[in-house]
Amino acid sequence: MGDIVPADETAARLGAVVSELHRLLRRSINGRANRAALAEAQVELMLAVRAHPDVSVKEVARRLGTAPNTVSTLVGGLADAGLLHRERDPDDRRLVRLRLTDAAQHRMADYERHRAELLAAALAALDPAGRAAVRAALPHLTHLITLIDPPT
Repeated sequence: MGDIVPADETAARLGAVVSELHRLLRRSINGRANRAALAEAQVELMLAVRAHPDVSVKEVARRLGTAPNTVSTLVGGLADAGLLHRERDPDDRRLVRLRLTDAAQHRMADYERHRAELLAAALAALDPAGRAAVRAALPHLTHLITLIDPPT
């Protein structure tokens, strides 16, 4: 019997696996780091600011596909937590520019280190064929990302 799965079922299974893997990693990493998890929206904002330092609130809202007032609320919470700097644009005082703090940079690097350690341990527990299959799937998964969210 073949293991042929219809495309829509494959998509559903892939979505479920990716979501569960993400959820387990977040929970495990924050447990290892002994800290409360940030909300997904806060993490997305921090990732956008890391990718585009000195981005304005309006621009990051556009990039995230959310309302500027929602981003402003998130920015306020992250600034109060010491994770974001807010500075007025010297050329246009109406604009606020965003930049990660050193604490945010360290938190993100710590998260990425814990994630790599957890995944390395899980990959090591797979048999060689499983590891090879995961390795072989990586370029295709990366390509899926660009198909879903093409670079601008």
